[in-house]
Amino acid sequence: MCLFGYARVSTSQQSLDIQLNALKEAGVASSRIFTDKASGDKADREDLNLLKIKVEKGDVILVKKLDRLGRDTADMIQLVKTFDAMGVAIRFLDDGITTEGDMGKMVVTILSAVAEAEKKRILERTNEGVWTPRAKALSLAANEP
Repeated sequence: MCLFGYARVSTSQQSLDIQLNALKEAGVASSRIFTDKASGDKADREDLNLLKIKVEKGDVILVKKLDRLGRDTADMIQLVKTFDAMGVAIRFLDDGITTEGDMGKMVVTILSAVAEAEKKRILERTNEGVWTPRAKALSLAANEP
């Protein structure tokens, strides 16, 4: 069994340091950590694809947080199925869950759905907070003589 790690940030301006440190502290060798700087919405992530090639039956992939792996619930389910078919487990450090066992797979699926819903709610709140003041400012500017 080998430990592998996966870390992802959404933009090139964000830092992977916190995730990398957590993976190293959990015992993953630097040479076995795969990273992507790409939006979770992007289906084709280079290092995730490379990780799928490198892992073998009995290996374990560590990921700091659930939302760092899958794009959405459907993607997470597919990734869990893909790795499970290979005999590879995934452990999420912050969430304390693993795909080692049926109950773990179910929990990952449920938490992925909750995370996806929360992400949508955050985007809605963000858009409301950003759009409303902007709309008011534009309205006020348009009404000035």
